[in-house]
Amino acid sequence: MTKVDIKNYLEKIYNVPVAAVRTRIQYGAHNRRNHKNQRVKKPDYKVAYVQLGQGQTFQFPNLFPEKEQTPEARSFDDFKNKYLKKEEQRQRGDPRRGGVPDWFGL
Repeated sequence: MTKVDIKNYLEKIYNVPVAAVRTRIQYGAHNRRNHKNQRVKKPDYKVAYVQLGQGQTFQFPNLFPEKEQTPEARSFDDFKNKYLKKEEQRQRGDPRRGGVPDWFGL
């Protein structure tokens, strides 16, 4: 994105007045080597410094809001009952084996 793209994006999507935008390219480090002794370089990326209007603050929106559940819905007893049901099914064995234990392979 260019400086103008960043400014338009913040003003249109987040409704934040932008005073100035400065960008730079951060070059990736290339001080590692792989198993063939070849240099391995991390990718370059662009960094943007945005200056807001005077007195303006920016706060990212909550993208993953917590689901409001009552404590009773997520109680320990529910987890315990689910675990016990799974354990019971697991230990019951395969009915197609005719009473032969699972450890006895065919």
